[in-house]
Parts: sequence; structure tokens; C-alpha cells
Amino acid sequence: MSATQRVPMSDRFRVRRSRGAVSGVALVLLGLWGALIPFIGPIFGYAYSPATAWTYTTGRLWLEILPGAATLLAGLILLGGANRVTGLFAGWLAAVAGAWFVVGPILSTLWTLGLPAAGSPAGLGALQRAIEQIGFFAGLGVVITFFGALALGRMTVLGVRDVAPPAEHRRMEAVEPERDYEAHRTE
Repeated sequence: MSATQRVPMSDRFRVRRSRGAVSGVALVLLGLWGALIPFIGPIFGYAYSPATAWTYTTGRLWLEILPGAATLLAGLILLGGANRVTGLFAGWLAAVAGAWFVVGPILSTLWTLGLPAAGSPAGLGALQRAIEQIGFFAGLGVVITFFGALALGRMTVLGVRDVAPPAEHRRMEAVEPERDYEAHRTE
């Protein structure tokens, strides 16, 4: 394809479904973790107060369920999307949800008059409380933001296969094996 040929803008919006697959799978799993761990964790002694399984609070809704659901949705969009714009939306959605996991518990003290809406870690030792804080909020949010940013990067890259016409792909794939064969034959 020469420099003077133009690819229609609509062709630049299409991406392979595999472009967001790794981020999509990771975000689905992380979203499920973030939304379900406050309900399942107490069964295994991994909890925030109230440390009882399947107990709903508004703090859990705003700080865990909603950002977990947003992360899950972003992962599903990345897994099923073949459009660059929806992939970018999913990447931003995941990045914002991950950021909310990190800063949400801190900001929740603004609407609960100084008390964290998430409760407090229920672990007995300092190490267990630190692991609960990382697994429920800070660490989870950082990893979600990482995969959201990874998806954003993957969706913004415009590769050669994205802009070359399909006939050009077939011609390039047909030529490459012949070159490899000729190179090995002369060695």
C-alpha cells in the first residue's frame, strides 16, 4: 500500500476481537472478585466489617459492588467488541473503576462523617488486615487500572494489519513463506 492510498476512517475503527482478549479476561475475573469478595470472603475469614457472609450495606454497594460490576462490564465489552471506540470506552471504564477502588474508601469518609463506609478490616493481626486492605481495595484497584490502561494502549495502536486492505494481507502472507523457503534453501 503506497503512502498516497487512503484507508477509509470506518476501517480504522475495526479491530480484531483478540486485541482486548487478555485485558478482557483479567477484568472479568477482577470484577467478579471485587463485587463478590465482600459477600464470600467472611466464609474464609477474609472480610471487612460486618464480617458476616452475604450481608449487604450501602458502603459495599458504592465501594465494591458498583465498581466491581463496572469492571466486569468493561471486561465483557473488551471480550466481545470489534470496534476501537467501544474498546476505548471499556478501557476508560475499567481505569475509572480501578481508581474508585483505590480512592473510594478514602473519599467515603466525606459522606459518612469521618467513618469509612467500607468498614474496617476484620483480620486479627496487622499482616492479615494489610492483606485485606490490599485485596479488597488498593491492590485490586491498581491491578484493574493497569489492565484498563493496557486495554487503552492496545486500542489506540493502529497496526499495519489494521490499515492494509485484506487483499494486501493475503499477498503479504503468500510472499513471506516463499522468502523463508528461499532463504533456508540457499544456506
